[in-house]
Amino acid sequence: MKKTIMLKKNYEFKNLFSKGKFYFGDFIHFYIKETQLDINRFGIAISRKAGKAVDRNHIKRLIRENYKLYEKNIKDGVDILVVINKNKNIKEISFKQIENNFYKTLKKANLLINYDC
Repeated sequence: MKKTIMLKKNYEFKNLFSKGKFYFGDFIHFYIKETQLDINRFGIAISRKAGKAVDRNHIKRLIRENYKLYEKNIKDGVDILVVINKNKNIKEISFKQIENNFYKTLKKANLLINYDC
């Protein structure tokens, strides 16, 4: 299993927002930037306007779990920031919908290696 470091600092998020490449899905969007590191870094951003804290934390847990499914199949040396679309009703989003959206967006970004569905 690969080791992934979570992005926590504000300047790390700002760096990805400004210099990262943007890929969009149905309700999650990715900012991806390649780095010289041998590890991946991962962050999740969700606005307060998306819902109450319980709902936001639930979606973050689902996204982290989906990332764990694909972690070993993602190229090394990548910073990934997942942004939730605040216009969608996040209470109605299921794990399977996130999984499908996550896979499509990672494939669109050309980050998956040796993944059989």
